[in-house]
Amino acid sequence: MVDFSGPDAIDKAINSGFDLDGTPIPTEMLILYREVMNKENARKRSGVKKSMRNRIVKTGSKHFDKETLNARLVKAGWDGLRPNEVNFFYN
Repeated sequence: MVDFSGPDAIDKAINSGFDLDGTPIPTEMLILYREVMNKENARKRSGVKKSMRNRIVKTGSKHFDKETLNARLVKAGWDGLRPNEVNFFYN
């Protein structure tokens, strides 16, 4: 039995071939996912701080209201939430 908790739970589940509820992930889904991730892993990166901000916005929007996340971004030294991010993550 794989422990599907923590920040890498999704990766563990994908690697095991089973969804978090224990059902098998269809083979074609795994093939496409791995193909896309292999391409992504080969892509040159533009900067760590940009990637950090993107991750914070994506995940932070699940845990903070937009005003709090915006204030925290600005306090940390990043640009605040952009209109397209607010529309995507909060509407």
